[in-house]
This record gives sequence, structure tokens and C-alpha cells, in this order.
Amino acid sequence: MAKELLNDVTIRNTKPTDKDQRLNDGGGLYVLVKPNGAKWWRFDYTIERKRKTLSVGVYPSTTLADARRKAKEARNQVSNGIDPSDTRKQVKTEQRQNIENEKRIDAGLPAIDSFEFVAMEWFAVKMPSKSEQYQKRILNMMTQDLFPWLGKRPIVEIKAPELLEVLRRIESRTVETAHRALHLSGVIFRYAIVTGKAERDITPDLRGALSSVNGGHFAAITEPLEAAKLLRAIDEYSGSFVVKSALQLAPLVFVRPSELYHAEWSHIDFDTKEWRYFVTKTKTFHIVPLCTQAIAILETIKSLTGGGRFVFPNERTPNGSRAMSDMALLVALRSMGFGKEMMTIHGFRAMARTILDEGLGFRPDFIEHQLAHAVRDPNGRAYNRTSHLPERHKMMQAWADYLDSLKAGAVIIPFGKSA
Repeated sequence: MAKELLNDVTIRNTKPTDKDQRLNDGGGLYVLVKPNGAKWWRFDYTIERKRKTLSVGVYPSTTLADARRKAKEARNQVSNGIDPSDTRKQVKTEQRQNIENEKRIDAGLPAIDSFEFVAMEWFAVKMPSKSEQYQKRILNMMTQDLFPWLGKRPIVEIKAPELLEVLRRIESRTVETAHRALHLSGVIFRYAIVTGKAERDITPDLRGALSSVNGGHFAAITEPLEAAKLLRAIDEYSGSFVVKSALQLAPLVFVRPSELYHAEWSHIDFDTKEWRYFVTKTKTFHIVPLCTQAIAILETIKSLTGGGRFVFPNERTPNGSRAMSDMALLVALRSMGFGKEMMTIHGFRAMARTILDEGLGFRPDFIEHQLAHAVRDPNGRAYNRTSHLPERHKMMQAWADYLDSLKAGAVIIPFGKSA
């Protein structure tokens, strides 16, 4: 035990001088008397061979007994290899965070280190480089499927069974979305780890817990006779003219759904019969040759939407300032009787890939180029966007003519191998 040398009378009666005075109590505790009369309690200690000083209060608001108690607590921490200065910083940080959390909760905001706070911080850091459509999809998944049950929970306290319960709710609606939500949760947990807000990613514990996704990710019609029924149903669709036009164009260009929704008039060149735009997914520019049928669809709808930015504007913004909703075409397909197990908008890509290759015999590299997939030459170099462009123009026109023949119910004789 440290030898106690001071008493209240000594401390109280010590007068200031023009220099700092030190009144030792033993064991590293002392009073530092400043020239202005202030009397500060100090505790000196050594940890990891470093000499440090801890402030333990101001006399007389911190009494001699209080100072000795604090010094004793600090000695115990040092003996256990704990730096009292670090402990104090942690306590102050927690106090500040508690105060900030109270303010945030009162304002209806998520508490710091909650799942929602971490997720939105990750979103703000990682999402700006992504497409607007992708950002919207991720934000909707967080706000609608995850935050209502996990948002307010401290992320470090969330356990695997709790996350699984949330994923089960999503799984009852759609297995694919449940798997995407699991992946997204893992990304958020790993961000929490690197930012010091969590200790581990719990999502690997749920490996195999969800139902498997059957087949491919996107249902698609790839049989010519079934494709003919779909194409005829689209031509007979009696809903929105903008939606119908987009559905008619979809099989002719077979681009990714988000690229179709966000088609801009400034990217359409009627003279060259090409649609040129930047593909966010692959970070490359892409050229879609426009067949005669596609040009006819675009020329018709231009009289309706040509004054705005987007070819297919959102129905709530007829001036064309916002793109079509990503659900508009899907809802139309469902209304025509094509369920999610039969066809999706993305399925038009699988339809074209399968029939162009297996039915019409076009070269796979032509098809992959047109799908905006990464294609490399025999030396491993990436082809540029204009590779085989004349041949792709011919392929796209042949594809459109073939689809017209399907709709008309003709007996289709597959084309020979394309040159």
C-alpha cells in the first residue's frame, strides 16, 4: 500500500508561489499547486516502460479521500496491464456517444453503431459510384426488408438466429431476394468490422440455412413456340402505350432491364441506326444496332416522349425527367399471364442467346458482344465496342425478322451458320 503523506490542513494552507509546487502523498499521487492558486491532483505511473501522468481532479472539489480512491483504482489497472488513460478515453467516448445517441433517437435517427447507422454509412461510402437503379434497389432492400427488424439493434449484438428470422420472412416471399439480403448483410457486417463497430461477420454461420435457388437466376422462355405466344401477347397488350412500346423493344435489343428503362433519346442515332450508351455494370461503352422494327417503334413513341430525356418515362413524370419504374414491365408481364416462374424482363436476354446460337447458328462471340459481356480475343485482349459491328447489324436484323415470323405462325427453318 502506498504511504499517505498529506492531510487536508497541509493542502489547504499551502500558498502559491511564482513556480509550480508539488505536494507528494506517496505512491505516485500528488497535488500540483499552480502560481494562480489552482490545486490539481495528479497521478504518475509507468506502463510498458513509459512514464505517464493522469489528472484525477481539482482540490477541494475532489477531496483527499476521493483522490486516493481514484489513485488506487488506477494502480490496480496498471498492475493488470491496463492503461488508466486509455480507460478514461474510452469512458469519455462512450459518454459522448450516449449523449449523441439520445439526441439522434429524439430526432428519429438511428443510434450510432446500430445496424441501420452502419448500413447507411456503408451506403454513403460505397454506393455513389453505382447506377441510380442499383442504388435504389439496395436502399429498398435495406429499408423494407432489414431495417424494420434489425435497424435499431446494435450491430455488435445481432446474432445469426436473429438475422435468419429476418431472412425467413423474405424467403417466404422470394428465395432469390432472401439470398441477396444475406449477401448484403454480410457486406454491411464486414464494413462494420473494418470501421471498428463489430468483431465478426455472422453471415457465414447461415451458409446452407436458406432454400436453394432453383435453376438460373432469371426465368426465361427459350422455346420458339412459347416465344411466339409471348410476342403476340405483347402486341395485344392494352395497357400503357409507353409500357407496351418498351415491351415490344425489349426482345429486339435484349439489353439489361435497367439499361432499357433508362434509355435516353440523346443516345439514339436514327441515321446510323444505333443506340450507344455506357454500361455501368461492365464500365464499358456499348453499341446496340437497331433493326428496322426497333426504329419503327422508337419513331412512333418519339412523338409522345421525344420532348423529354428518357425514351420510356415514368408515368408520374410525363415530361420525361424520370425513367420508367423497374416494376412497370414486370407488372405488365404478370397481367398477361406470364408468371415469375415463366418469364422476366431479363429473360429476353436468355431467349436471344439461346435461339440465336442453337436455332439460328450465329457465332457465339457475336452474341456475347451484343449481350455486352466481356469477350476476349485468342491473345486474351478485350475486343472493343465496335468489334464485328457490321456483322452484328446483320444479326440483329435477322433476329427481328425471325421474331416476326414466329408471331405470324410461319414454319421456321433455322438459318445456316452465319459468316
